[in-house]
Amino acid sequence: MRAVWLREFGSPTVLRVEDTPDPVVAAGQVLIGVEFAGITWIETSFRASGFGPFPAPPMIPGNGIGGTVLAAADPADRHWVGRRVVTGTGGSGGYAEKATVDAGSLIGVPAGVAIDDAVALLADGRTALMIMAAAGARPGDRVLVEAAAGGVGSLLVQLAAAAGARVVAAAGGTRKLAVARGLGAHTTVDYRDPAWAEAVRGAAGGVDVVLDGVGGDIATTAFGLLADGGRMISFGFSAAAGWPDVSDEAAARRGIRVQRGVFGAPDEQTRRTTEALALAASGRLRPVIGQRLPLERAADAHAAMETRAVIGKTLLAV
Repeated sequence: MRAVWLREFGSPTVLRVEDTPDPVVAAGQVLIGVEFAGITWIETSFRASGFGPFPAPPMIPGNGIGGTVLAAADPADRHWVGRRVVTGTGGSGGYAEKATVDAGSLIGVPAGVAIDDAVALLADGRTALMIMAAAGARPGDRVLVEAAAGGVGSLLVQLAAAAGARVVAAAGGTRKLAVARGLGAHTTVDYRDPAWAEAVRGAAGGVDVVLDGVGGDIATTAFGLLADGGRMISFGFSAAAGWPDVSDEAAARRGIRVQRGVFGAPDEQTRRTTEALALAASGRLRPVIGQRLPLERAADAHAAMETRAVIGKTLLAV
């Protein structure tokens, strides 16, 4: 089979496709014919510097995949054979034509949901739903979504609008702002403009909830837009930005709840992914997939993500 290997840390060019023996299915596992593999920011960071919870090189990257089950080691799991599924790999092995995973990690893809959409929702869908649960957005709340045209942010715009909130979408560039408007954002602002906070105040008078996917100075500015008693849920940042520079004391003085990261036990993550797929099947949630690149262009996919110019989710088409 073809697989992308990471044998040393460095620029995207260290990712190379190689002919690789097919993986062997062990007890409790199934073999998946991979159709799409998702790419996450933390995978690009790991490739560049080793930052991330993945096995050391040499390794095949890729933690989220979708495809068809080709074989199962145990008779009790053979009902999965031939079914479309999405799953995590445990941290490696996804950028390949075939992958073995634990049978207990499989999530069936509902009829009417394309495999690429399902892969786009595997991690981002559950993350967005957990963020919304943590934020407790109510009808009439003013919700600021940062990185609103990203994989998670684009889902948050839809979910917040569906919850009856007034959505203020912040992103970089007119193309991304147009995507956010098309997903239901009521107001859009370009946070590359030094006056973006004033634009939010002028349009919404401030916000009740900040969903922070950027971190750093942008997140700190967003904190200043919060009304007393508001909520700030941070779910992502670039390595350079880090979590927002907001002290617990400053938040407490204004009655603002700040949460850094969203976490869930494995059973909750599975439940949330299943919920996201059901929303997609009913037409109430649509992932934005900006890039589908062939396996041989894994390096290009990583490079594009690092420029932060991409829209939505980036997938490898296997």
